[in-house]
Amino acid sequence: MVLEALAECYPQLYLRPGEGMEDAYKDAALRGNRPENPSLELFRGSGRDLLTKEQTPAGPVKVLYLYRREDFENALRLLVYRCRPEEIPFTLGAMTVDGLANWKKINDHRTAYLAAGHTDWAEEWKRFTSDRGNYRDTLIILSDGPYSGVSAERSGMPQGDWLEISRKIRLYHECTHVICRRLFPQQKEAVWDEIVADAIGIRKALGHYDAKLAGLFLGVSENGYTGGRLENYISEEEKASIPDLAAKVYGLLKWIEQESLERREIDSWDFLMYLQERQKNI
Repeated sequence: MVLEALAECYPQLYLRPGEGMEDAYKDAALRGNRPENPSLELFRGSGRDLLTKEQTPAGPVKVLYLYRREDFENALRLLVYRCRPEEIPFTLGAMTVDGLANWKKINDHRTAYLAAGHTDWAEEWKRFTSDRGNYRDTLIILSDGPYSGVSAERSGMPQGDWLEISRKIRLYHECTHVICRRLFPQQKEAVWDEIVADAIGIRKALGHYDAKLAGLFLGVSENGYTGGRLENYISEEEKASIPDLAAKVYGLLKWIEQESLERREIDSWDFLMYLQERQKNI
């Protein structure tokens, strides 16, 4: 079971989401302690679950794919929402959590340190944890299902193909966010970030960019705002002018489509760097 291996790294997976779990969460996530009777019975698991590593221009990223929706939601509650029983919107199909303490890395290092005859673990702990890369992980958590809540019929693709494509879009969408946070930390604009992450996800999944498909995800088209994720990335005040914003966003999608076509020979990660260099104001 994939989650069994993962719980060795993140013992908070042995907990159950609920009110009043703050101390139990801190004991597991921040101190690496398992509960008294550790169990993963909260998770059903599936033979389709996967734990892999994706190489990106900003370094490797761990990727957890959970086939069952309830497993995905519970993993988010335990790893992202710190054991709180949050409601997870159905349209949310992926999330990246950065800075997870990996207690397997810590415990393995401690075992090797003591086995080598060293004794000052307190001092070694300070040295080891001074470099976040030694023990902190970035984990992308993916679910199954149609991307952005767009049905196979609306996507124009067969159901089986669309689910596989959706998973790839999710993966590379999240990888794009990781890359941008690491390499372009000064460039923060929520709508642009989503446009670009969708663009790279689509390009990686299909081999080309499709502005119409991107418009379905955000809810924009040549006819204006049709309802979609766009409203999730703007303030309540900005929603009053969403028709004007939708028109501008759709224009950007068509611009990216043309740029992608003209640069179809370059790798998608290189295309991401090109887009970030020419970031548009929204």
